[in-house]
Amino acid sequence: MAKQFLTEDFLLQSATARTLYHEHAVKMSIYDYHCHLPVEQIAADHQFANITQAWLAGDHYKWRAMRANGVAEKFVTGDASDYEKFEKWAATVPYCLRNPLYHWTHLELKSPFGITGKLLGPDTAKEIYESTTAMLKTPEFSVRNLMRKANVKLVCTTDDPLDSLEHHQSIRRDGFEIKVHPAFRPDKAMAVEDVSVLNAWLDKLEEAADTQITGYDSYIEAIRKRHDYFHENGCRLSDHGLDTAYAEDYTAGEIKQIFDKIRSKKALDLSQRLKFKSAMMVEFALMDAERGWVQQLHLGALRNNSARLFKAIGPDIGCDSMGDLETAAPLSKFLDTLDKQNKLPKTVVYNLNPRDNAMIATMVGNFQGGSVPGKMQYGSAWWFLDQKDGMEEQMNILSNMGLLSRFVGMLTDSRSFLSYPRHEYFRRILCNMLGGDVEAGLLPSDMTLLGKMVEDICFNNAREYFPMELN
Repeated sequence: MAKQFLTEDFLLQSATARTLYHEHAVKMSIYDYHCHLPVEQIAADHQFANITQAWLAGDHYKWRAMRANGVAEKFVTGDASDYEKFEKWAATVPYCLRNPLYHWTHLELKSPFGITGKLLGPDTAKEIYESTTAMLKTPEFSVRNLMRKANVKLVCTTDDPLDSLEHHQSIRRDGFEIKVHPAFRPDKAMAVEDVSVLNAWLDKLEEAADTQITGYDSYIEAIRKRHDYFHENGCRLSDHGLDTAYAEDYTAGEIKQIFDKIRSKKALDLSQRLKFKSAMMVEFALMDAERGWVQQLHLGALRNNSARLFKAIGPDIGCDSMGDLETAAPLSKFLDTLDKQNKLPKTVVYNLNPRDNAMIATMVGNFQGGSVPGKMQYGSAWWFLDQKDGMEEQMNILSNMGLLSRFVGMLTDSRSFLSYPRHEYFRRILCNMLGGDVEAGLLPSDMTLLGKMVEDICFNNAREYFPMELN
């Protein structure tokens, strides 16, 4: 007999799984240590005018699916009305069967809107648009209340070193009980592919850091000032979006010469680009280590593949894919360079290509520190992998090659305030895996032991691992 879709026991295929989820996972708050939420909307306690603005704006997952379904760009990122865009998304959803978007879509309609027993499609689009939009216009559905409804305790946004952090300061001043911390994302500081763009960023850095940049040493000093400023404003994490790890051999003299060439607006050759990126990653990591921060390495994205759409719309619009550059050797060398100096900070490594799963899991195990449980983390299934199969594979490999019990768990990595059910999705998958092992006799049927493990992975491990206060 077929099971009903999206019940309270969704994804929970055993009695043990149901016990672990309903008695342990559900009660745990959300510690969302990596996201791309627009912090200015949190500061203003923004009210969305409709569900399109809350749900589709900035969601490159949905944009990719719509394009794959033959939807014209006008209805994806173009000038169509909000309702027309929602209609096209609703018409796409029935074609998303077996894509994780189908699960996420209906979980996000269930929470916070309470829509159950009704599938999104062309026949329900108008009703769902109108009912959710009516809710979003009420104070109960402001962005802060959406976060409260999801039982969020802390989020970390993703911020350029030039950011004033004025919105984070405003949030702290007004006493919002959910902690909102910045994360230091210095990708533009080593983006040497276009020296004109980099120089424009450097000019702004001079102003933000109140430092005249006359050479490489003063450049690092300016970045350090911004790093200090972020620390003063509650930042305890850095984040790096990299196509691969960088660990080329270089000398201090070489890097100074390369920086002078950058300031002269002369293009770098491949060797110079790799050396400069390698030097910058070491500098960032040393700053993190000195301050007791956690560094996050997101490895393996091949970005902006469609030159046509990049030229028309820009980055982060759903035209990125998995890369396949060599990762193991440079990652090992980068981590070892820091470890030899006893300057390796806590590190979370995420991979986008599943071919690297076991490699990353074994690599982080090489550099674990005896004084810090789980110092080196194999990060949660990321981006194209944050679906049922990807999460199961990441946790299975971590279980086989590390300590799943020390895992810091899930994050949203999202720009939407409606994405918190991704934590629910992860927690259901986790509990189902553990419950299946109990039912198969592979784990003891000890709910005290397993319940603690679930609670730790859902919340407690992240709270202990990341150096940010909740109170």
